[in-house]
Amino acid sequence: MPILPSFILFDLDDTILDYTASGRRCWQELCHSYGPRLGLDPEQLLAALQQTSHWYWSDPERHRLGRMNLKSARRQMLRLTLDRLGLDCQDPGQEMADAFTVQREEVVSPFPGAIAALQDFREQGVKMALITNGASESQRNKIQRFGLAGYFEVIVIEGEFGVGKPDLSVFRHALDRLGAAPRLAWMVGDDLERDIQPAQQLGLWTVWVDNDGSGLRAGSPVRPDEWISSLAELSSHFG
Repeated sequence: MPILPSFILFDLDDTILDYTASGRRCWQELCHSYGPRLGLDPEQLLAALQQTSHWYWSDPERHRLGRMNLKSARRQMLRLTLDRLGLDCQDPGQEMADAFTVQREEVVSPFPGAIAALQDFREQGVKMALITNGASESQRNKIQRFGLAGYFEVIVIEGEFGVGKPDLSVFRHALDRLGAAPRLAWMVGDDLERDIQPAQQLGLWTVWVDNDGSGLRAGSPVRPDEWISSLAELSSHFG
């Protein structure tokens, strides 16, 4: 790994905050709670929901619209899931989706050592930007809840900026605000298509956060310059 740069751009969800894995745990708990009420085996409900979720988020345009209104997106997914299972139980389905929205935000938390890593980089003089997709309110709430704003010179949120990653203008804007040339900056994120690939197009050094240890897919067209399991691991290289 090269020497610590002067500038680093960070993603938020699944890079600093444990978001996806904690969400899966929420769905598991809710399926066990609501499955019997719907006359369904909890595992059957969970499997159907996972299929719907994969379909829903696999489309870039649905992803873009859904992440801007997660409450509505979750209601749509529950409705589609129950339709797939041949059930007309929209009231419990909507209740379950809304319960997920509440519980989801309650359980999200930073990865172990992530905040300490940001502090370490800041103490070493690194200028940092946070670039995150999603609605302004939800992302600002997380930033405030975990006291993240003080670590970053620049914060770029899709709902405020107008477009999100992988649009190159997001990265260019963050770099311009930092006063950083791409060759002097890193991009650290978990999403190969939205974080790593566009950053490489602009000439940043890229660090992929493989937080679930799944590794690169066979034949992946995106090859990060480095990959790590956590920000704590990254920080340890420069401690």
